[in-house]
Amino acid sequence: MSRISVPTTARLPSSSRVNPSSPIVTKTLGRLSRSSLISVALDWLDEDNLSLATPYLRPDQEDDDDEDDGDFYPPASSPKELREEYLSLQTRKGSKREILDRIITGDWRHGVSLYQLAIADLQYLYDHPTSQKWTAYKIVPLKSPTEDGNGEVQPPEIDKTSLCIPRFHPSLFLKSLQAQILPDIKAHYNLDRHKTLPLLILRIFVVDSPYNTPLSLSSSAGNIDTGSKTILIAFPDGSPTIFISKPTSTGPAGASESKSLRALLVEGIPKALSLPRQRVTLQSTSLTTRNLEELLERRGGTRGNAAGGGWSIYADEKVKESPLSTVLPSPPLSDAAEEEVEGNGDKKRKRLTVEERVTKRARLVAQARFGETGRVGDGKGVERVDLVMEDVFKRVGSTGNNTDKMDIDGEDEGDVDNSEHWRPSVRLTFHGSHVFAGIRQLVECGIIDGESMPGWMTGEEGVTIGAVRNGRIRGHKGAGL
Repeated sequence: MSRISVPTTARLPSSSRVNPSSPIVTKTLGRLSRSSLISVALDWLDEDNLSLATPYLRPDQEDDDDEDDGDFYPPASSPKELREEYLSLQTRKGSKREILDRIITGDWRHGVSLYQLAIADLQYLYDHPTSQKWTAYKIVPLKSPTEDGNGEVQPPEIDKTSLCIPRFHPSLFLKSLQAQILPDIKAHYNLDRHKTLPLLILRIFVVDSPYNTPLSLSSSAGNIDTGSKTILIAFPDGSPTIFISKPTSTGPAGASESKSLRALLVEGIPKALSLPRQRVTLQSTSLTTRNLEELLERRGGTRGNAAGGGWSIYADEKVKESPLSTVLPSPPLSDAAEEEVEGNGDKKRKRLTVEERVTKRARLVAQARFGETGRVGDGKGVERVDLVMEDVFKRVGSTGNNTDKMDIDGEDEGDVDNSEHWRPSVRLTFHGSHVFAGIRQLVECGIIDGESMPGWMTGEEGVTIGAVRNGRIRGHKGAGL
C-alpha cells in the first residue's frame, strides 16, 4: 500500500531527486560549458557531497559482462573510479553534449538531486557574473511598538539611532524563513560561499506544491516544470545589507507571480532575522545592477559605501597623501608646463596650445569629480540608471504670443510670472555596460561640463533609481538618501 502524501510545512530535502529527462534538469545543466559540467560532476563526487549526489553504480553481485552489454555508458563500480574517469575527461578534447549525455543517461540516470541542481545553478552564476539582476536592501532596526491616546498600537517606526544589527545564523534563519513562506508552496534552500567575493549566497528553489514528497518533483505532477521559481539572496560580510535577485521561472509564470514571490521574501526575511525585542525591516537602497562587485563597493563592508565619485580618495587606504590635498594642480593649468624635447637632452618649457589646455583641464576636472571611480574595465559598472527630474523652473511668457519657454541661461526673456512654476515631466535613462565610466569619458572629451555637473552624475550617491529635486537626488519612493 502506497504512502499517503500529507501537506507539511517542512522544506524540500536536498536528497530529493528529479527525473533527468525533466526540462529543468536539461535546462540547468545544458547552459553550462563542457569544463563547467566536468567541474560540477567532480564536485558532486567529492566525499563530502556523495550522500546528496550518489551516482548510479554497478552492483557488486552482478557480472561485469552482463552489465556492460548494450549500455553506452557502463556504470562504474565505485565513486572513486567514476571520479578518475571525469578527471581524465578534463585532459581530453570533446563536446559538451558528450558530458551532458553521460550525466543524464549514464552516471545519474536514476535522478539528479536538488542539491546537484543547486550546485549547477550556482556554477552558472560564477561563469556568468552578470546573469542575475540584483537589488540591494538595507537592514534597519525598528522601535518598539507604542500606543496612541486611544489605546491603539501604532506600527513600529525605524530607529535611526540604534546601532543594533541582528546576527545571521544560517540554520535558525532558514527555519524561521520557512515558517514565513505560504503553506501551499515548498522550497529547497542551499547555502554556498562565493568563490571570489566575500558573499554568502542562499539559493531558494520554490515549487508550487504543499507536499515535500518525490511526487511533488515528478514531471507527471507538473509542479516542477510549470510552477518552479528560483531566487538568490546574497549576504555580504560585515554589512547590514542583503542583495536579492530577480526571480527566474522555468514555466510560463507571469511577472506578477515573480513579483509576489519577491514581495513575500522581502516581508519574510526581516521577520526571520528579528529577535524578541529586536525587530528589523528591509529598506530599499534604490540600487539595482547585475554587477555584484559594484553592489559590494556601494553597499558592502568596505569604506566606499558613502564615498563615491571624487570622495573615493577618503576611502582608499593605499593612498598615503592626505585626502585634504587638492586634486587639481596649483596654480591650475599653469603655462609653465615642462616637457622633454628631443635633441641635446635639454629641457625646455613649452607653452601649451589652447586645445591642449582645454583637453588637459577636462581630464583634471574628471579626475577631481570621479576620483578613482568610473573607469572602464574596473569591473564595477552599472548598466542602467533611471531618474525623474522634479526640479521647478520659472514660467517665462513671451509678449508676442502665449508660448512658454524655459529660461536656459538664467536671464529673463519676457514677462516672468513668479507666482507660477513649471515642472516639466522629464525622465532620464542611461544605458550601457558602465554608465558612469561613459559619463566620465564625456567629461574628459569636453562634451559634458564637469565643473557644473551635478554630483549624482558621478555615481557618488550610490543609487540607480531616483528623483532629482533642487539639484539633489533622493532614492525612489523616499528610500536611499
